[in-house]
Amino acid sequence: MSIELTTLASGIRVVTERMPEARSVSAGVWVGVGARDEPADLAGVSHFLEHLLFKGTQDRSARQIAEAVDRVGGDMNAFTAKEYTAYYARLPADQLALGLEVLGDVLTAPALRDADVESERQVILEELMMDEDSPEDRTHTLLYDALFPGHPLGRETAGERHTVEAITPEDVRAFFRRWYTPSAMVVAAAGALDHDVTVAMVERWFSATTSEAPPRREAPSDAVRPLSLHRRSTEQAHLAIGYRGMHRDDADREALDVMNHVLGGGMSSRLFDEIREKRGLVYSVYSSPSCYCDAGALTVYAGTNPDRVEQVLDLIDIELTRLATDGITDDEMAVALGYLTGSYVLGLEDSGSRMARIGGHVATRGSVRPVEEQLARYRAVGHADVERAIARVLDGPRALAAVGPVTKKRLAARTAG
Repeated sequence: MSIELTTLASGIRVVTERMPEARSVSAGVWVGVGARDEPADLAGVSHFLEHLLFKGTQDRSARQIAEAVDRVGGDMNAFTAKEYTAYYARLPADQLALGLEVLGDVLTAPALRDADVESERQVILEELMMDEDSPEDRTHTLLYDALFPGHPLGRETAGERHTVEAITPEDVRAFFRRWYTPSAMVVAAAGALDHDVTVAMVERWFSATTSEAPPRREAPSDAVRPLSLHRRSTEQAHLAIGYRGMHRDDADREALDVMNHVLGGGMSSRLFDEIREKRGLVYSVYSSPSCYCDAGALTVYAGTNPDRVEQVLDLIDIELTRLATDGITDDEMAVALGYLTGSYVLGLEDSGSRMARIGGHVATRGSVRPVEEQLARYRAVGHADVERAIARVLDGPRALAAVGPVTKKRLAARTAG
């Protein structure tokens, strides 16, 4: 068996996938706490901490961390999501020990110095301003706030300026002590490796500390804010429509993927073909699902000339109505299933994607779903499943968000669907 999972006495879970032919190895640590687990006044602290862990440890400076990885031609990075934070490195196959040593140092003994908190605060504020300058990003932020009003899932992952400005060094250190414990960590590695040797490395480089219970999460209410608008001077009007979707392990999850691909998930999708290819009204138009442990969303985005807002929204509504009324065709089903199964397999060609898959599965589900099982779940989707998924999503309330030179009056009539 190429995938193996071991739980250490400390509570750390170690999952590996052996790829004997690989010339690279990828290792990552998935910590089961993210943006939705923060108190409102500390929104953005997970992302803040993610930045700070690379600023140095008790034994290494930030430069020494970077040099150690650069010296062997590797790369190291991290990201913060709603329900976890991940730190990872991709290295030549014979450098797994180096990767795990550095990750272990970063994840268990960060310096978290006051001066580093202050300097990195400015970096994060610059990042927030950069996102604010991206109308597309701003539109999605507004939409999530409308879909999950008053709930952490609706907050911007990086926080808001006022919360980032208010977070203190001790806030960061306390958050680290509370959540970065062995039971919250999954160490994942994929490449030309040996599982038992990898486990021994993790035992060596990830020192045991006190474990805590995982975060208690409350599901969002059913409330949705119909309209969210940010008027600003932009060349395009940026539009996003959202519906509440399905949680990560919902039985209709794969049917939702099929529905999404037909609607706006690729270049053969209805939205792309009708609004971009046939009419030339947009450069970018797409739909996308997001799934969490207890909730989800389906979003549709389009950017267009402000004079064409009503026309584009009309066309999106026509396609949504046609989807709800007529379902999908046999040919659309075949294309969607071919795309989903094919892209799933193609996405597992390198050690980094394999590591991300097994780490994410164990962190969110507790086990790794075999590739063949996932492919079988896609292939089992039928028309009745897709029709049920369409009804479950599109029969629910929806939200509309817009950024650009548009008025509430022009959009208000659209909030009823």
